[in-house]
Amino acid sequence: MSISDQVMLFLISLAANLFSAFSGGGAGLIQLPVLIFLGLPFVVALATHKVASIALGIGATIRHLREGGLEGSLAATILLYGIPGVVTGANVILDVPERIAEVALGILTAGLGLYSMFNPGLGQSVRPAHRDHRGNLIGGVVLYAIGVLNGSLTSGTGLFVTLWLVRWFGLDYRRAIAYTLILVGVFWNGGGALTLGIIGEIRWSWLPALLLGSLLGGYLGAHLAIKTGNHWIKRAFEIVTLLVGMKLIVG
Repeated sequence: MSISDQVMLFLISLAANLFSAFSGGGAGLIQLPVLIFLGLPFVVALATHKVASIALGIGATIRHLREGGLEGSLAATILLYGIPGVVTGANVILDVPERIAEVALGILTAGLGLYSMFNPGLGQSVRPAHRDHRGNLIGGVVLYAIGVLNGSLTSGTGLFVTLWLVRWFGLDYRRAIAYTLILVGVFWNGGGALTLGIIGEIRWSWLPALLLGSLLGGYLGAHLAIKTGNHWIKRAFEIVTLLVGMKLIVG
């Protein structure tokens, strides 16, 4: 790629990942279509995007861990159920045609934003819930299903994790986003990137600009989320979910 192409990729990646780190997901809404527009086949673009997204998680992790660690049992639930789902989604060719799956995912994603909008107090404070064995099992099964989507349809699935952590486990938006960016961004996307890299192809020459933009965007977005608080994070989450949903529906 030319230097101008690398600069363009860096700026796009920086913007996409900054908004993603602030709102709890959605970097694929901008970054993946750009990679396809620039000439990468879908599977190659998806694998390359997954690798770049790991840097988003690392950048956000550096900032969020300065505010305190993660709860071990909840982090384990997210990893133990989510990563197998991601690997499943990356390997299995869904019976449902891709366009129908995208529209269905778009409707569900927009529904997340509307649900949050009509629940003003949602995610504004921490109210731990469903932390017993049964609660972890139900929560884990849903996380597995989200992981399958993450492995096969990349756009917006981090938003599902964020809202599920708020709704089921009782986190506020800021803490839920920290879990999403650290565990989904690094470990789920790492599993997806490894799987897609084995069965497909990663365009390594495109990654320096994408990785740098993702790393800086992740850190700056996480910093912005910590400083602004739950009210503005909630609003950003709602806007991004509606945008991602419309993008998937329209195509």
